[in-house]
Parts: sequence; C-alpha cells; structure tokens
Amino acid sequence: MKKQLFLFKVLCIWFILVCFFIQPIYADDIDYIKNINSRAYVVLDRNSNTVLVGKNEMQKRKMASTTKIMTATIIIENCNLSDTVTISKKAANTGGSTLGLKTNDKITVRDLLYGLMLKSGNDAAVALAEYAGNDLAGFATLMNNKASELGLQNTHFETPHGLDSDNHYTTAYELALLSNYAMKNKTFANIVNTKIYSVTINGYPKTIHNTNELLGNLDGVYGIKTGFTNGANRCLVSCCKRGNMDVICVVLGADTKNFRTKDSIKLLEYVFKNFEPINIGEMAKNEFLKWKEKNNTNFSVDKGTSNSIFVDILNFENKVIPLDKDYKNCISIDINCDTNLIAPITSNYKIGEIVVKYNNKLISSFDISTINSISRKSISQYILEFLSNYPSYFENLY
Repeated sequence: MKKQLFLFKVLCIWFILVCFFIQPIYADDIDYIKNINSRAYVVLDRNSNTVLVGKNEMQKRKMASTTKIMTATIIIENCNLSDTVTISKKAANTGGSTLGLKTNDKITVRDLLYGLMLKSGNDAAVALAEYAGNDLAGFATLMNNKASELGLQNTHFETPHGLDSDNHYTTAYELALLSNYAMKNKTFANIVNTKIYSVTINGYPKTIHNTNELLGNLDGVYGIKTGFTNGANRCLVSCCKRGNMDVICVVLGADTKNFRTKDSIKLLEYVFKNFEPINIGEMAKNEFLKWKEKNNTNFSVDKGTSNSIFVDILNFENKVIPLDKDYKNCISIDINCDTNLIAPITSNYKIGEIVVKYNNKLISSFDISTINSISRKSISQYILEFLSNYPSYFENLY
C-alpha cells in the first residue's frame, strides 16, 4: 500500500512538473509577441507601409537618439558632406553620449554624420545643427518642416539629438515612416549599415563602433538607430530584410537594453515566421478577368451610338503586401461595376471599383474604367434609326 502511495505521489509530481514547464512554452508559442516589455512598438512593411504588428503605435512618446534619423536626413539632403566644420564650445559641451569633440576641433560633415549615427554623438548633432540651421532653433524648424512634408502629424522636434524635452516627441508608427523614408537614401543607408568606421578629427583618425546591437548579429538586419534617455527609456529602430520581405521594427520605452534587444528580435522573428508577401494586385486582376469574361456583353449605354464598352483596371499595380500565412481564409475581393451607362462615355472613365479586404479591413482598391469612348446619338441619328425601324413601328400599330 505504501509502495502504491509512493508511486502515486511520484506520478502527481511528474504531472505538475510537465504542466509547469511544458504549458508555458506552448502558451508562449501562441502568444509570442504578447510578452513584450517595450511600451510601444510597430513592425512596418517597407514596400507598402502596411503595419504588420503593433501596440500603442499611435501613442506620442519621447524617442531619445532615434531623433538623429531626422537630423541625418536633413543634413544629407541639404548639405555638402565634404565641408569642414569647426566645433563650437556649445557643441563640445553637450552632454550624454558623445563623439568626444573639443572646442575648435575640425571635422567634415560626412564624419560628423558617422559620429552621429554610429556613436550616437550628441556633440556631433549640435555641430551639424549649427552648421545647417545656424542654431538649434533654426535647425528644429527645418526638422519640423520636413516632418510636415512627410505627413507626420504626431511628431515634433525641439533638438537635433533627442535629449528629453516636453515638446519633443513622435509615435512608433511615424518613426517607422520616417525611417522608411530615410533608408531610401543610399548615403543614409550606407552609414547606418556600417559597424566600424574611422573618422578624422584635426587630421587624426579615430575608430568608432556602431551602438546598434542587432547589426551583424541578427540575420538580415541592416540598420538603423539606437536611443536612450531617462524619459524615453531604451529605444531601437531596426531594418531587416529576408527573402522578399523587408521591414522596419520600432520599439520605444523598453526598461533595459536587454529588453529592447529581445523585444526587437521577438517581433522580427514573429513577422518573418508568420507573414508572407502576397501579390494583391495579381489576385485582384485575376478576379477581374473572370468577372469581365462573364459580363462583357452585359453593358448597355443609354442614348449612346454603341453598347460595346471595353473596360480595364485603370490604376493597376502589382501591389505586394505581407499577410498572415492563413490569408486565404481572411481575404475577400469584391467587384462593383455599373453596367448601365448613359452616353457620352469618355475613355479612362471610372465606372467601378475592385475592393480587396483582409479580415474585413480595406487593404487595397483598383478603379475599373472604360478603354473606349462612346458618343451620344445626334438628332439625325435618331431620325435615321426611326426611319430604318419605321415598318416595325407601323406594324405595331395594328
């Protein structure tokens, strides 16, 4: 009896251990991205600007040194990178992470950019702002004008470096949009994809290393910028490309560097595991061709010289969007087209729409338009038509 009781206890302990260790792994696999420490995050598809996953991505937050993505963009688009800058006392005395610049040091704009984006030098940020905008306020105006140009409505800049300030903020989503824009510039993309670089200060070389912990350590990562202040906590913007998928991941407000790294890896691995690029345009076109085959002879043009309408997709593009791998059960394509028309009809005249929805949410639409034009019947044509049909009209009277 004691032996049976002992075996029963062993089995109970074994069952508890299995439930304790195995179940969390299973639950974590299902809710993989729920255990994220960062206060806000987003993963954005670069090709379509589609949000793949996100949390609090529209919430205004401090963004620390990820600010320098905008700083670098302004400089690259407006300045001669070969120019030499003399470092001011204000730039040299800037706190936080620095390139180690001293008053009256001489360095090129290009090397300041590398110091800005790799070493996250706040002194480099101030030097560049003074060079391009005369002072920090003038440069902030350039930054905010660019934000408006890009349609960033919940973003505002006060400094070129991102040290905490009440009116200096963005959202994870808008930071991803800004990053996507910046990465389209080859000079910017080359800088943030550099792990080690040698800047020249006063004619002497100085080797600097990129602060981005994912660069070179996670498959497909090729940028972009880290950030930290007490107000913003740990932030990281990453670009990652694997196969046909190219995404930007933004995490803001992580408690530690370790959390921001783990969060970024979790989010990137999740989207590459669970999403695949789908050619929405091609799917819509195939459905349209089937519809056109059935409806080609169903058009009527009141008061028109002909009923022969030829239609096509006006704004067709091979729009590729990453969707969940079970997308076939969640995607719908509706074709709404007016087949009863009134002349005159011009070519390229919109008469319908193809609507593509994913989980009942609109993800794309294409216009259906006429290829040919049909004029309205003239009075003489009406008379000729009446005369040609006169015998039948006469017979109908009897």
